[in-house]
Amino acid sequence: MPLDPHIAARIHLLEGIPDWDSGRTNPDHAAAFAEFAVDPEPYDLPANVEIRDDVVAGPHGPIPVRVYRPSGTTAPLPALLWNHGGGFTGGDLDMNESHVTSAELAHRAQALVVAVDYRLANDGVQYPVPVDDVEAAWLWLTANASALGVDARRIAIGGASAGANLAAATVVRLVATGGPLPSTLLLAYPALHFPFPALSDEVQAVMATLPDMIRFHPEGSRRMLLNYAGRSVDLQPEVMPGHAPLAGFPTTRILISEYDDIRPSGELFAEQLAEVGVLVETRLATGMLHGHLNRTPTLPEVSRSLDFFAEALLSPRE
Repeated sequence: MPLDPHIAARIHLLEGIPDWDSGRTNPDHAAAFAEFAVDPEPYDLPANVEIRDDVVAGPHGPIPVRVYRPSGTTAPLPALLWNHGGGFTGGDLDMNESHVTSAELAHRAQALVVAVDYRLANDGVQYPVPVDDVEAAWLWLTANASALGVDARRIAIGGASAGANLAAATVVRLVATGGPLPSTLLLAYPALHFPFPALSDEVQAVMATLPDMIRFHPEGSRRMLLNYAGRSVDLQPEVMPGHAPLAGFPTTRILISEYDDIRPSGELFAEQLAEVGVLVETRLATGMLHGHLNRTPTLPEVSRSLDFFAEALLSPRE
């Protein structure tokens, strides 16, 4: 399927931006990217979701979290610990991939959602600090399930891109240590292998026409890993969970963007999980680029992606 028409009509705005970092830091490039990111219609958060900020204690200091609760609910709720993406170096609780996604999932699934502001791999921060933060937030959520009005049997973990990596890495750690496992793992366009598996010829033909700013070329992907992990060899299994033992993982849903250099990582991870007997379901977000949850559900495919995750939170525990 071709690119979503709204995205296709704006993709020219990214021509000449050499990479994602320049798109964040160069004022002219950042302005072009902001215009590219405008969605078809204005968007308002669901009105029936209560939002509050909190802080969780962690091994490296306090961890900000944002808690989303649907209004008027009394029964124990399903819950989700959610982690935004950003290449391990960017992103925050205010970006759409965190704030909009969390509010929408709280509304659509009638679930409590906790978004994590884990430490980014900047200014000397590297693995395992971000994973430690996500694990600490997970243990806080599971330990306080009753006080938060949460059904302890139905607590999921998930994330997008680098945040999906951290969610899966936390599960790798919990399986290894015997910690409390999530009922479900939700992964959006996850980065789980190094190097990333190769694209199909059909997808590669489309990707070759797209601006560099939204590509994950091999050298840039290697730099991202080096910045996060400090090296690209002899990695701990948590660093790239696609290379970890996966037996014992919970039921998993994987959301895949159609036009995304990282797409094959999500597809391969689904095959690996199925191989060891884990129930796994994938959804291809047609016409979408990497990071499409950083838009809003005024794009129909984004809304369908949110429903895919919300359905998993609504479903009874396996």
